[in-house]
Amino acid sequence: MQQAQGAIDAARAAGAGDYARDELAAAELALKNAHDAVDQRDYRLALTSALDSRARAQNAAMQASEQKAAARSDAERLLATTSTALARAHTRLRTAQAARSAPHTLTAARRALDDADQGLQEARTSFGGGDYNGTIKTLKDVNTRLAGVDRDLEAAAAPPPKRRR
Repeated sequence: MQQAQGAIDAARAAGAGDYARDELAAAELALKNAHDAVDQRDYRLALTSALDSRARAQNAAMQASEQKAAARSDAERLLATTSTALARAHTRLRTAQAARSAPHTLTAARRALDDADQGLQEARTSFGGGDYNGTIKTLKDVNTRLAGVDRDLEAAAAPPPKRRR
C-alpha cells in the first residue's frame, strides 16, 4: 500500500491531476479499497487492490507525461499562430487608419487589439509556468476575438464600391 501511495504521489507530481484525471481517480479508489480491505482483515483483497492502485497510478503518470507533452506542443503552435494573427491585425489597423476608416471602427479595433496583446502576454506567462491547458484556453479566446477584429478591419479598409452614373 505504501508503494501504491508513492506511485499516486508521483503521478500527481507528473501532472496526472490535470492530464490523467480519470486514471488517477481510479488509482486513489483502488488504494481506498485496499485500506478498507485491511480494516476488514481481507489481506488478499487488500494486496490485490494495492497492486491495482500502484499499476493505475503508474499508468496515470505515463498518460500525464504524454498528454502534457502534447499540450505543450499544441500551446507552442498556438502561440506562434496567435502572434502571427496579432501582427496581421495590427497591420490591418494601420491600413484602416491610413484609409481614414470610421473612427468608431478604429476605436473598437484598438481596444480589441489591446485586449489581445494582454491575452497573448498572459498566455506566454502561463506557458512559462507550465500551465499548457490554461495557455491553450487563453489563446483560443484571443484568436476568437482576433478573428472578429480582422473581419471588421478588412471591411473597413476595403475601398467603397464604385457608383455607376
